[in-house]
Amino acid sequence: MLLSALTVLVALPACKINVKKSDNGEDKKVDIETPLGGIHVNKEANARDTGLPVYPGAREKDTAKDGEEKSANVNISTGFFGVKVVAIEFLSDDPPEKITAYYKDQLKKYGAILECHTTDRHGDAGDVDVNLGEDHDKKDSQQLTCEHNSGTTIELKVGTKDNQHLVSISPQGKGTDFALVFVQTHGGDKDTI
Repeated sequence: MLLSALTVLVALPACKINVKKSDNGEDKKVDIETPLGGIHVNKEANARDTGLPVYPGAREKDTAKDGEEKSANVNISTGFFGVKVVAIEFLSDDPPEKITAYYKDQLKKYGAILECHTTDRHGDAGDVDVNLGEDHDKKDSQQLTCEHNSGTTIELKVGTKDNQHLVSISPQGKGTDFALVFVQTHGGDKDTI
């Protein structure tokens, strides 16, 4: 459904496309506006857009050798649905237990924390569960769940499928590889994200 909606948005006449390049000539920011809505992609996401601070001393993870970006801020908004995803990966020399304790303290301001364990690394999108097109009035359809609950990657989740904060924490040698993720969605019942 999401892919077909994106295809329609881009194929419409009267599209306005704006691409900003980085210093090395790669696309850094892409904005597409159509009569039905817009798509905005920025490869240089800011941690404050996740609603969470960066763990002290952590450093943003560099782009992978295969060109895979380690941060993104994506916003798709139409009159029918909207999705906003902000994700940034970091590295720290501290062990996963310290990162986990820090983010449990930071996440509690958003509500009850669900702790999941998985074998998926956050680079594989983890277990982000969204609620596009589902019944927003059903409490069970909004509740976050653990898809798996075994493995060395810890996922701390707070919120609902429509508005969630997630921290994915994986051991990396003697340190930690972690990702901050914010996801917000809406159906046709709201105007914008």
